[in-house]
Amino acid sequence: MNRRIRWLTVVLAPLFALVGIIIFVVGLLAELLTERQQFANLLSPSMQIALAGLCVAGAMFLFSFILVGWLLVRQSRQLGSGYGDAYRLIESFRFREAIPLLERSIREGKETAEVLMLLTSAYAYAGQLGKAQGTADRAVRLFPNDPGSYITLANGYRLQAAYDEAARALMKATELQPDLPVIWAELGLTQQMAGDAAALDSLKRAAQSALPPMYGVRVYYHLAQAYATQGDASQAMSATAKMMAAREGLATWQSGLAALEGTAYGQALGRELDAIQRALAEADASKLG
Repeated sequence: MNRRIRWLTVVLAPLFALVGIIIFVVGLLAELLTERQQFANLLSPSMQIALAGLCVAGAMFLFSFILVGWLLVRQSRQLGSGYGDAYRLIESFRFREAIPLLERSIREGKETAEVLMLLTSAYAYAGQLGKAQGTADRAVRLFPNDPGSYITLANGYRLQAAYDEAARALMKATELQPDLPVIWAELGLTQQMAGDAAALDSLKRAAQSALPPMYGVRVYYHLAQAYATQGDASQAMSATAKMMAAREGLATWQSGLAALEGTAYGQALGRELDAIQRALAEADASKLG
């Protein structure tokens, strides 16, 4: 019964919506394009213009509907039939359920860097570290010029708390794509966990461009701490203000902590997030004062 309901919801509802939109657009176009005097007498010019606008809106909605469907079909052809479902399962931290879908994509011949990246993460979060490492190594062998392959490799190492190896993989990614600030942020944060003094330079490089909040809140926290240690109050205040502006990104990291429970990386990340939370609270109190 549940399967039938899902089928009706996923297949029939969009199909009927599409048919209804087509009927609406075709019917309205047919009416607007007729040259019957009776139609001209019934509607004022302003009403005819309004109907024409409504027809254009319906046509654009129909175009968007078809485009989304085409993109989904194209994604399935490129990445395998299970990729989309696996991505949603991983977003919901259902890693074990995502693994067979990604393995099916590979069996279908869709062994792309994106699929291997997701499969590496799914294996690692499911505790299958050996398979995760093997998949990450395979990504690098198959796609040696794709920075995503080295990010995949770094993720595998990081989940094993092998931060030095993860940093070396991310350095290779920055060589392949030096203009992407997120990779520099990943490198700096990993070097920070490894206790590498080069972390500050990597974080500064990341901060030269706009960062998504999830990276900005961590990057600017560490920069604020570093500037405060150096006695540079002006830079420390600036970094703190940017950390506060990106505070919404903290929730993204916190939501993933449950999946990392029991790992050394998860514990280290949890301590860092707690420290950032305290820094934000102190900054809020200072601002109010």
